[in-house]
Amino acid sequence: MIKILIAEDEEPIANLIRMNLMKVGYKCTWAPDGVKAADLMMEENFDLLLLDIMLPGYNGYELMEYAKRLNLPVIFLTALGSTEHKVKGLKMGADDYLPKPFEIVELLARVESVLRRYRKSENILTAEGVTIDISSHTVLCKGEEVNLTPKEFELLLLFVRNRNIALYRETIYENVWGGEYLGQSRTVDLHVQRLKKKLHWENVITAVYKVGYRLNCK
Repeated sequence: MIKILIAEDEEPIANLIRMNLMKVGYKCTWAPDGVKAADLMMEENFDLLLLDIMLPGYNGYELMEYAKRLNLPVIFLTALGSTEHKVKGLKMGADDYLPKPFEIVELLARVESVLRRYRKSENILTAEGVTIDISSHTVLCKGEEVNLTPKEFELLLLFVRNRNIALYRETIYENVWGGEYLGQSRTVDLHVQRLKKKLHWENVITAVYKVGYRLNCK
Protein backbone atom coordinates (compact mmCIF):
# COMPACT_ATOMS: atom_id res chain seq x y z
CA MET A 1 0.00 0.00 0.00
CA ILE A 2 1.21 3.51 -0.88
CA LYS A 3 2.16 5.45 2.27
CA ILE A 4 1.82 9.24 2.30
CA LEU A 5 3.03 11.65 4.99
CA ILE A 6 0.99 14.86 5.37
CA ALA A 7 2.95 17.66 7.05
CA GLU A 8 0.28 20.29 7.71
CA ASP A 9 -0.28 22.37 10.85
CA GLU A 10 -3.97 23.13 10.19
CA GLU A 11 -5.84 20.08 11.45
CA PRO A 12 -9.08 20.61 9.44
CA ILE A 13 -7.10 20.79 6.18
CA ALA A 14 -5.00 17.77 7.16
CA ASN A 15 -8.12 15.76 8.02
CA LEU A 16 -9.77 16.66 4.70
CA ILE A 17 -6.69 15.60 2.75
CA ARG A 18 -6.24 12.43 4.77
CA MET A 19 -9.90 11.42 4.47
CA ASN A 20 -9.95 11.77 0.69
CA LEU A 21 -6.61 10.05 0.15
CA MET A 22 -7.67 7.13 2.34
CA LYS A 23 -10.93 6.82 0.38
CA VAL A 24 -8.95 5.97 -2.75
CA GLY A 25 -6.70 3.47 -0.99
CA TYR A 26 -3.66 5.37 0.29
CA LYS A 27 -2.32 4.95 3.83
CA CYS A 28 -1.85 8.39 5.41
CA THR A 29 0.04 9.69 8.43
CA TRP A 30 -0.32 13.23 9.73
CA ALA A 31 2.43 15.40 11.20
CA PRO A 32 1.18 18.70 12.73
CA ASP A 33 4.64 20.33 12.78
CA GLY A 34 8.07 20.09 11.21
CA VAL A 35 9.71 18.31 14.14
CA LYS A 36 7.13 15.50 14.12
CA ALA A 37 7.42 15.22 10.33
CA ALA A 38 11.20 14.85 10.57
CA ASP A 39 10.86 12.19 13.27
CA LEU A 40 8.36 10.23 11.18
CA MET A 41 10.62 10.36 8.11
CA MET A 42 13.39 8.82 10.23
CA GLU A 43 11.13 6.11 11.66
CA GLU A 44 9.14 5.04 8.58
CA ASN A 45 9.49 4.67 4.83
CA PHE A 46 7.02 6.86 2.95
CA ASP A 47 6.26 6.98 -0.77
CA LEU A 48 5.28 10.67 -0.87
CA LEU A 49 5.38 13.78 1.31
CA LEU A 50 2.65 16.44 1.12
CA LEU A 51 4.38 19.43 2.64
CA ASP A 52 3.18 22.81 3.88
CA ILE A 53 5.82 25.56 3.96
CA MET A 54 4.66 27.51 7.01
CA LEU A 55 5.13 24.83 9.66
CA PRO A 56 6.08 25.30 13.33
CA GLY A 57 9.38 23.75 14.27
CA TYR A 58 11.17 23.03 11.01
CA ASN A 59 9.62 24.86 8.07
CA GLY A 60 8.81 23.25 4.75
CA TYR A 61 12.02 24.36 3.06
CA GLU A 62 14.12 22.80 5.84
CA LEU A 63 12.14 19.55 5.61
CA MET A 64 12.48 19.63 1.82
CA GLU A 65 16.25 19.32 2.07
CA TYR A 66 15.88 16.34 4.39
CA ALA A 67 13.28 14.68 2.17
CA LYS A 68 15.51 14.88 -0.90
CA ARG A 69 18.36 13.17 0.98
CA LEU A 70 15.89 10.32 1.55
CA ASN A 71 14.82 10.36 -2.14
CA LEU A 72 11.29 11.06 -0.95
CA PRO A 73 9.01 12.72 -3.56
CA VAL A 74 7.49 15.99 -2.37
CA ILE A 75 4.43 18.03 -3.30
CA PHE A 76 4.24 21.46 -1.66
CA LEU A 77 0.74 22.41 -0.47
CA THR A 78 0.88 26.00 0.68
CA ALA A 79 -0.89 29.34 0.92
CA LEU A 80 2.34 30.94 -0.36
CA GLY A 81 1.26 30.86 -3.98
CA SER A 82 3.49 33.57 -5.47
CA THR A 83 5.75 32.76 -8.41
CA GLU A 84 8.78 33.48 -6.22
CA HIS A 85 7.84 30.83 -3.65
CA LYS A 86 6.85 28.34 -6.35
CA VAL A 87 10.15 28.74 -8.18
CA LYS A 88 12.08 28.39 -4.93
CA GLY A 89 10.26 25.18 -4.03
CA LEU A 90 10.73 23.64 -7.46
CA LYS A 91 14.41 24.64 -7.59
CA MET A 92 14.91 22.90 -4.26
CA GLY A 93 13.67 19.71 -5.88
CA ALA A 94 9.94 19.59 -5.16
CA ASP A 95 8.07 17.41 -7.63
CA ASP A 96 5.00 19.66 -7.69
CA TYR A 97 3.60 22.79 -6.05
CA LEU A 98 -0.12 23.26 -5.37
CA PRO A 99 -1.27 26.60 -3.92
CA LYS A 100 -4.13 26.70 -1.39
CA PRO A 101 -7.04 26.61 -1.73
CA PHE A 102 -7.18 23.67 -4.12
CA GLU A 103 -9.75 21.13 -5.25
CA ILE A 104 -9.38 17.61 -3.90
CA VAL A 105 -9.76 16.23 -7.43
CA GLU A 106 -6.72 18.22 -8.55
CA LEU A 107 -4.70 17.08 -5.53
CA LEU A 108 -5.53 13.43 -6.22
CA ALA A 109 -4.50 13.84 -9.87
CA ARG A 110 -1.18 15.40 -8.91
CA VAL A 111 -0.50 12.72 -6.30
CA GLU A 112 -1.14 10.03 -8.88
CA SER A 113 1.07 11.81 -11.42
CA VAL A 114 4.05 12.08 -9.05
CA LEU A 115 3.68 8.47 -7.91
CA ARG A 116 3.59 7.31 -11.54
CA ARG A 117 6.74 9.32 -12.23
CA TYR A 118 8.49 7.40 -9.47
CA ARG A 119 6.79 4.15 -10.54
CA LYS A 120 5.13 3.87 -7.16
CA SER A 121 1.53 3.99 -8.28
CA GLU A 122 -0.50 0.82 -8.22
CA ASN A 123 -1.23 -0.67 -11.64
CA ILE A 124 -4.24 -2.65 -10.46
CA LEU A 125 -7.33 -0.85 -9.16
CA THR A 126 -10.54 -2.46 -7.93
CA ALA A 127 -14.01 -1.15 -7.17
CA GLU A 128 -17.40 -2.81 -6.77
CA GLY A 129 -16.55 -6.04 -8.59
CA VAL A 130 -14.51 -4.34 -11.31
CA THR A 131 -10.74 -4.80 -11.75
CA ILE A 132 -8.71 -2.33 -13.82
CA ASP A 133 -5.22 -3.12 -15.12
CA ILE A 134 -3.80 0.28 -15.98
CA SER A 135 -0.67 -1.00 -17.73
CA SER A 136 -2.58 -3.26 -20.14
CA HIS A 137 -5.73 -1.10 -20.33
CA THR A 138 -7.93 -4.08 -19.54
CA VAL A 139 -11.08 -4.10 -17.42
CA LEU A 140 -12.71 -7.13 -15.83
CA CYS A 141 -16.22 -7.10 -14.41
CA LYS A 142 -16.75 -10.12 -12.15
CA GLY A 143 -14.06 -11.98 -14.10
CA GLU A 144 -15.39 -11.11 -17.56
CA GLU A 145 -13.42 -8.70 -19.78
CA VAL A 146 -15.28 -5.52 -20.71
CA ASN A 147 -14.44 -3.63 -23.89
CA LEU A 148 -14.24 0.10 -23.20
CA THR A 149 -13.38 2.92 -25.55
CA PRO A 150 -10.31 5.03 -24.60
CA LYS A 151 -12.55 7.79 -23.22
CA GLU A 152 -14.68 5.31 -21.25
CA PHE A 153 -11.47 3.87 -19.77
CA GLU A 154 -10.27 7.35 -18.72
CA LEU A 155 -13.71 8.09 -17.28
CA LEU A 156 -13.63 4.88 -15.27
CA LEU A 157 -10.18 5.72 -13.88
CA LEU A 158 -11.38 9.19 -12.89
CA PHE A 159 -14.33 7.76 -10.96
CA VAL A 160 -12.30 5.01 -9.25
CA ARG A 161 -9.51 7.40 -8.24
CA ASN A 162 -12.13 9.76 -6.80
CA ARG A 163 -14.54 7.24 -5.32
CA ASN A 164 -17.27 8.59 -3.05
CA ILE A 165 -16.52 12.13 -4.23
CA ALA A 166 -19.15 14.12 -6.14
CA LEU A 167 -17.56 15.20 -9.44
CA TYR A 168 -18.85 18.22 -11.30
CA ARG A 169 -19.56 17.72 -14.99
CA GLU A 170 -17.02 20.47 -15.67
CA THR A 171 -14.37 18.53 -13.73
CA ILE A 172 -15.17 15.29 -15.54
CA TYR A 173 -15.05 16.93 -18.96
CA GLU A 174 -11.80 18.78 -18.30
CA ASN A 175 -10.05 15.66 -16.96
CA VAL A 176 -11.24 13.23 -19.65
CA TRP A 177 -11.61 15.41 -22.75
CA GLY A 178 -9.15 18.12 -21.83
CA GLY A 179 -11.19 21.12 -22.91
CA GLU A 180 -13.59 23.66 -21.52
CA TYR A 181 -16.99 22.26 -20.62
CA LEU A 182 -19.95 23.79 -22.44
CA GLY A 183 -23.08 23.45 -20.35
CA GLN A 184 -25.27 22.34 -23.23
CA SER A 185 -23.00 19.41 -24.14
CA ARG A 186 -24.36 15.92 -23.45
CA THR A 187 -20.97 14.25 -23.92
CA VAL A 188 -20.39 13.55 -20.23
CA ASP A 189 -23.90 12.22 -19.60
CA LEU A 190 -23.84 9.91 -22.63
CA HIS A 191 -20.46 8.43 -21.74
CA VAL A 192 -21.45 7.96 -18.10
CA GLN A 193 -24.62 6.13 -19.15
CA ARG A 194 -22.69 3.82 -21.48
CA LEU A 195 -20.10 3.10 -18.79
CA LYS A 196 -22.80 2.30 -16.22
CA LYS A 197 -24.47 -0.10 -18.64
CA LYS A 198 -21.26 -1.91 -19.61
CA LEU A 199 -20.22 -2.42 -15.98
CA HIS A 200 -23.73 -3.03 -14.60
CA TRP A 201 -23.16 -0.04 -12.36
CA GLU A 202 -26.65 1.47 -12.67
CA ASN A 203 -26.81 1.88 -8.88
CA VAL A 204 -23.08 2.42 -8.30
CA ILE A 205 -22.53 5.61 -10.29
CA THR A 206 -25.32 7.96 -9.28
CA ALA A 207 -26.34 11.44 -10.38
CA VAL A 208 -25.79 14.27 -7.92
CA TYR A 209 -28.36 17.02 -8.32
CA LYS A 210 -26.94 20.20 -9.89
CA VAL A 211 -23.41 18.78 -9.64
CA GLY A 212 -22.66 15.73 -11.75
CA TYR A 213 -21.92 12.14 -10.72
CA ARG A 214 -20.45 10.11 -7.87
CA LEU A 215 -19.05 6.57 -7.72
CA ASN A 216 -20.41 5.04 -4.51
CA CYS A 217 -18.05 2.49 -2.97
CA LYS A 218 -18.23 0.67 0.34
